[in-house]
Amino acid sequence: MTWFGFGFDGFGQMRPAGVSGQASCNVNTPVLISDVCGSECGVRVRASWSSRADVHRARCGSHVCVSGFVSGSSEEDCGAVLPESEGCTDALISERYLTLSFTDKVECWEIQHPQNKLVWKREQDNTGHAVALPLVSGGYIMPKPPFFRPLCSKLCAVSLALGSEHAVLLTSDGTVYSWGSGSHGQLGHGALTSQEEPQVVEALWGVPIRAVSAGNWHSASVSTGGDLYMWGWNESGQLGLPSRGLEEEKRRRKSSGNTEQPINEDEKKEADVFISIQAFPALVDVPNVSEISSISCGSRHTAAVTGTGDLYTWGWGHYGQLGHGTENSTDEPTLVDYFPSHHMCVKDVICGLWNTFVSAVPKEQPPS
Repeated sequence: MTWFGFGFDGFGQMRPAGVSGQASCNVNTPVLISDVCGSECGVRVRASWSSRADVHRARCGSHVCVSGFVSGSSEEDCGAVLPESEGCTDALISERYLTLSFTDKVECWEIQHPQNKLVWKREQDNTGHAVALPLVSGGYIMPKPPFFRPLCSKLCAVSLALGSEHAVLLTSDGTVYSWGSGSHGQLGHGALTSQEEPQVVEALWGVPIRAVSAGNWHSASVSTGGDLYMWGWNESGQLGLPSRGLEEEKRRRKSSGNTEQPINEDEKKEADVFISIQAFPALVDVPNVSEISSISCGSRHTAAVTGTGDLYTWGWGHYGQLGHGTENSTDEPTLVDYFPSHHMCVKDVICGLWNTFVSAVPKEQPPS
């Protein structure tokens, strides 16, 4: 399996294979990530705004490598194995801290050079079902102090996504809960108010959900049938719904010359359906796609893998994080042509705030 990256690379988070001294921090088409591609073990990529953590899992033991901005480090230090991570099962990275999960404990380290500092530790009982960070035994981990937050065990959480000010939780029976700030409709409760405790997203009641994700101010879920639901802020088209700001930007580009571009009647009618905030989950149509298998949200962009192994992206594209070869934004889910044109099948996608990381394998060739 091969990992690719595109979008913001201002701190060398991607370190493209064979490329050094990049003048621009914008990578608008997928590039090979050199220090992950050579790995023969399974790799899980985690991303923050300025850094990338790779969890290398192998029979002989697991460890984490960090690339990008690490306080006080040099370029040669990036991608090195962190000795504190030996034997870990999962990791999360933020701008300042690295969280490591082990079978019997969870630790939070302050990332600094030349030596990382252990700032928090908690023993945990993993005799029950295994969960991925930020979920831990009895609660979940935040990217900054206080790190541990308790969760009611009756929720039976199997997945948790954290936005900048809100959380979206998935339970074992496919129910979605959310809490935190609701200022942009990101909780999906139909209002712009906040919730201190987990509250069920009633609009999805009766729809079994298998995956959730959270951007800074928007949220997404995928049903067991492969339908995509999104809610929250749509300022950059990150919900895949019509955005007034993007439409106005498109018209400005069309009329950038001397020729006048009159608005036709159809465009005038469309002006009434622009959506800035979607406070309830909306069913999002991805053209020519019958099933979504996985979803990931960045700060203001979204990426989805289809059941046939294609990648679609939409939303804010200023740093090339949509992978379409431009820095344009779009409110229409759009195929990333790179992977089918290179005969590759996408297996997973992870969005950083301003970038996107994708794992892919060569497509199986039909027998001749």
